[in-house]
Parts: sequence; C-alpha cells; structure tokens
Amino acid sequence: MKQRRAIELLAPAKNVETGIEAILHGADAVYIGAPRYGARAAAGCTTADIERLCSFAHIYNARVYVALNTILYKDELEDARRIIYELYDAGVDALIVQDMALLELDLPPIALHASTQCDNRTPEKVQFLADAGFSQVVLARELSLDTIRNIAQHTDVPLEVFVHGALCVSYSGQCYLSAALNGRSANRGECAQCCRLPYTLIDGNGKTIARDKHLLSLKDLNQSSRLEELIDAGASSFKIEGRLKDIAYVKNITAYYRQEIDRIIARRSDELYRASDGISTITFTPNPHKSFNRGFTHYFLDGRTPQPIIQPHSPKSMGEYIGTIQGVINNRTYRYNGNVELHNGDGLCYIDKEGNFHGFRVNRADANTMHTASAQSIEKGTAIYRNSDHEFDNTLQRPTAQRHIEIEITLSEQPEGFALTISDGKTHITHRCNVEKSLSRTPQAERQRQELSKLGNTPYRATRIEIALQKDYFIPPSHLSSWRREAIEWFDRARRLAYRPDRRKHPNGQPLWHTSSVDYRANIANPLAETFYQNHGVKKMAPAFELSHPRESELMRTRHCIRHYLGACLKTPQGKNLVAPLILRHGNVDLTLHFDCANCEMVIKK
Repeated sequence: MKQRRAIELLAPAKNVETGIEAILHGADAVYIGAPRYGARAAAGCTTADIERLCSFAHIYNARVYVALNTILYKDELEDARRIIYELYDAGVDALIVQDMALLELDLPPIALHASTQCDNRTPEKVQFLADAGFSQVVLARELSLDTIRNIAQHTDVPLEVFVHGALCVSYSGQCYLSAALNGRSANRGECAQCCRLPYTLIDGNGKTIARDKHLLSLKDLNQSSRLEELIDAGASSFKIEGRLKDIAYVKNITAYYRQEIDRIIARRSDELYRASDGISTITFTPNPHKSFNRGFTHYFLDGRTPQPIIQPHSPKSMGEYIGTIQGVINNRTYRYNGNVELHNGDGLCYIDKEGNFHGFRVNRADANTMHTASAQSIEKGTAIYRNSDHEFDNTLQRPTAQRHIEIEITLSEQPEGFALTISDGKTHITHRCNVEKSLSRTPQAERQRQELSKLGNTPYRATRIEIALQKDYFIPPSHLSSWRREAIEWFDRARRLAYRPDRRKHPNGQPLWHTSSVDYRANIANPLAETFYQNHGVKKMAPAFELSHPRESELMRTRHCIRHYLGACLKTPQGKNLVAPLILRHGNVDLTLHFDCANCEMVIKK
C-alpha cells in the first residue's frame, strides 16, 4: 500500500506576531529570521521571540524553521554556532542555510534545510545535498514541472517549492549586482534590489529601445491554480515568500492557500494529509489579488511561454483588476464598467498611454461612478486596478481566525468516582475524579455535556462528548468545571510531550561534488566552507565575490531574457533586428547583456 504523504503549507513571519497569525490562518510551518545572518537582514528576530513562536506552533504540531542563510565570514562562525545552540534550545525545528561551513561546525542535532540560495536546480545537486545531511531542499524558483518531477524521481528528500510572492530575477545565490553596484551583498542579506530600478535599453548602434522601464522587475508568483500539479510532480512543501511582508498580507495569502490545499487533500485523503493539526476558522474571504502584487505569473512552470513575466511600468503593487473607464465626466469623476464595488478611501492605479504608473484615492463611490480625491487625467478605455481595498484592509486589522484541535471527551464511572477521558485520535489521557457519588432524580446528561463543552480560550474544540454513565448522577457544575480544566491541562501536557521535533539527518558517506573545481559562485567566504568542498572532492576553488570582486564576472544569470520579451530572440530572424551589444543604463551605470542561447539564459556584466 502506498504511504500517505504529508503536505506542508509554509508561511513567512517577520516577527512572532506575524508567525502566530500565520499558524492561526492555517500554516503547517512558518519560517522566521535568526537574530543575525538571515537573507533578509531587516527581518531578524530575537531568540526569546522565536522560542515564544515555537511554543505556540508546537501546540498544533506546526514547525518553526529559522533562516540563517547568508554566507559567513571567518570571524562570524563562532557567533553563528552560538546562535544555533540557542535556537535549538528554543525549540526550533530546522535551520534554512546556505553556507556549507555550517556542516563542518560542531552543531546540535537540529535539522538543516538547503536554502534556495544554494542554487538547487538539478537532480545531481539535490541528491548531493541530501547525501550531505540536508533534511529538505528548497528548489530554485525557475524550475518547470518536468524538472521538478525529474528531481523528485531521482531523490527521496522532501522538496520545497515557492508558490507565491516576489521573485528574484537572478538564480538565487548567484546574484552579485547589488554587491557590485552598492556594496550591499544579496548573499549577506543586504540586497539593494537593483532589479526593481528603471533602466534605459540601448542597442549597439546607440539607439534607445526603451527608456526608464523596469526591464528586470518580475511580476509576482502565483501557483495557487497549479498546486495539485506540483504535488503530483513530487513537491511536498509549499512556500509563500514574504519575510518583510505585513501581517495583513500573511493572513490573507496563508488563508487562501490553506483553503486551496485542503480541497486537494479532501479529495485525495487516501494518499495525502496535512502536516499539522487543527482546523482554522476564517472570518473573511481570502483573495490574493487584494494583497500586494505586481501582477501574477507562473514564471517558468510551463517552460518559456509567450506570456510576459515582467511588469515594466512599475515595481509597485497593481492589485486587483476593477474594469475600464467608460466615461469621463470631469477630471475628478469617472464611470467604469465592472462588477467590483468600490469603497470610499480605496486606492486605485492605472498605466497611462505613455506607460507611466499613476495612483490615486477614491473620495466617494456610488454605483459604477467614482469620484477621485485629486484631479486625474484618465482617458476612456484605461484599465483600472485597486491596490488598496479600504474595507478589506480594515477587516484584516481585526482578529480574523481561530484554530482548534478537535477532541472527544468521555465522562465515565469508576469504582470510587468518575473519570474524564480526552482524545484527539493520537493522544489520550484519563483523569480520575474521586468523589462520593450522588444519584439524581432528573436526567443530567445534557447539562453535563454543556458543562464539559466549555473549552473557552483553549486551542481545543469538542466534536463529541459522551456521557457513559449507567445511572443519572448529580455532579455539581463546579466539580465538572474543575475536572474539565484539570483534564485539559493534562491533555495539553501530554500533546506537548508527544511532540517530536525534526532532527539532523546523518550524511550518507562522503558524497562527491560534481566538479573538481569551483569559482566565486560557490560563495566560499570562510575556511570551513573551503574544508567542506575539499572533503567532498573539490581540489581548486576561488573565494566568494564579496571577498575578491573578480573582473569580468557575471553579476547576474537569469532565465528572463530581454530579447525574448521584445520579440527579438537570437534563435529567430527577428533577433537580427536588435543590434548587439545591448546595454542597460541607470544613471551613470551601464550593464552589458550577454545571451547564452545554448542554455536559454541571459547574463549581465558590468
């Protein structure tokens, strides 16, 4: 019989409050930044806060993963080791890491996940990481369904895939643009997001092809309609990007993906199950279009397609499509077509015919007429988007979810009194209540059920309460209340004792790296990382870009191709119409585009 597979919904948390809300809204696991050395330097959290999050998460058998996924310098290794021991003592389930030096450190038996910063694109790389001791591997965002399926067929390590949120245009871990231009390394958690800047594209004849367009700024990922295909391809953990996102974003997106995954599991419960316990009750209708987004893309899940993957007009949020302008009454009053009801205070935006992004507020809305708070110059036929839904945003500022673990309670008779038994199907406790029995002249079962069902602010909800008594006994409500509280406390302790955190996977021998030499793109920034590669068969290696700044190096390698976007692929006759070399210019910085057509990739150099 085929073994059932756990499906994990993994949500981001920039702090403990966001992490708690992610779990309440249905996350099976959350990932949060370490106090230092996380790939989002602005999202570090204290060990005390992480311990509090672990305590809350483990009630529901939900996991907490901590991102400690920058490359480390020599003088940081001991500090990182100390932090890892503190995180282990705090109850953290796994570390998400990039620097291979950590596998050479004396660490506690905490599970390690290979960050997407490790550039995990091939079956060989993923199998190597599994053999080296990683318990889960975060795949590169660029992979197609076929590639994910191929990787899954050649390894048994759990595979984690991004399903929603912002996209890095470069292969993760292989972007040196910010470090080269601003001295802020993406591999050190300090990315300046140079890819979101406007650039002017100039061809080899000096002709301007595009002016001040965001030619490297990708749309946001949304794989909510492709989850079942990803499951069938072999992915088991579904990751929402966003450790810098606000709490409303995390609530909405987590709740939406929880519902989508639950629908799949409900149909396929014989082969799939949720990775954590508890059922979330949501008080709003989740809608990913209402949270920050630059427009959505499936990226390369289907390979390269004609659909554009960039949003060239602006890196700001577009939000949800409202309709088009049907009538211009004056420069503050417009009629629009569409079935979306606008609210006073909504934020709207549009792209004008020159390709410029504009945003404005709704002062008043009635029927299909909007009155703007400031004068606009919107032409008839212009598409309108709402990137701030005033009422929806206000709803998300309030409590919007509860999560309960379903239990059964049985009141039974014992020789010297009564007993309460509580079970969730996996954990069982029996709490004996020694009192003198007293018969009642009237039926008591319904009153006893009502008293035992009062679980208040606990994370438990009784789906069945059985009164298994042979006679009608009078039990004072104060006794029942006290027994119920005591039994729930014992049950809660039993569940916590039964919780089994993930543990470090033992390496499978000493697997060999697939080449005998590596360059700066291996991101070796300390002696222990050198030792790791030496131990795995690498004889020649170069220091990380941050230490050496090698000349003529690739600053970015990406599957996004500006030629393809412009309809001038070099594999087509139209490619001859766009004369090389192509230059991206921002201010006084010129970046040269190179095209590796054999691998269908674009390379950026300075």
